[in-house]
Amino acid sequence: MNNLQETWVYLSSSPLLHLTLTLVAFVGANTIFRKLKLNPLANPVLISVVLLVGLLVITDTSYQTYFEGAQFVHFLLGPATVALAIPLYRQFERVKKSAIAIVVSVLFGSCAAILSAVAIAWVTGAQTISVISLAPKSITAPVAMGVSEKLGGLPSLTAVFVILTGICGAMLGPVVLNVLKITDWSARGLAMGVASHGIGTARALQINETAGAFAGLAMGLNALATAVLLPLVWRLFFS
Repeated sequence: MNNLQETWVYLSSSPLLHLTLTLVAFVGANTIFRKLKLNPLANPVLISVVLLVGLLVITDTSYQTYFEGAQFVHFLLGPATVALAIPLYRQFERVKKSAIAIVVSVLFGSCAAILSAVAIAWVTGAQTISVISLAPKSITAPVAMGVSEKLGGLPSLTAVFVILTGICGAMLGPVVLNVLKITDWSARGLAMGVASHGIGTARALQINETAGAFAGLAMGLNALATAVLLPLVWRLFFS
């Protein structure tokens, strides 16, 4: 008991507290996810976010204070993204055979993601700054925030849209693909990677390695395509 108390005193006075809480929240959320037989509606990322936000609100902890500890997890996003090259390497021959189809699919998917987001925002009467912030929602957060800032959007708002898009894609993507009777794992992976970036890719990897490999490829290509296409689309149609 004394050791436990000493550990708590140490953690509560250091950034490691929030790192520990983040890891505990995710382990708990992942346990719930597995207990529910990998039900997509019990997405562990969503559950973790809800738990952590609730805790920060209850304890009146600022995001800056929380991030002092959570930044260690944030740092690992880079190596985790690079690690996606491993399943992709295993599918390299298949990727080569489908190279043209992949490029065309990603380009159309990128345009669809941009135009649908902009259209929905305009129809609902959103302000221009909100429209810009929403447009790159389907690509990974660092790239999306950079593109948004360059066009005059709010990077912080873009980050929120990106996270929500990823969670919704991971939760509903497999369900929609099942309804549409899309059974090819490479096609399913491409769809998940284009529509819901890293969170969708992680979900695809949980389901099937081929789907995860193609999702990781689509996530990278979509980030590149959106970074190039969005400024052009914006200047052509909205500036």
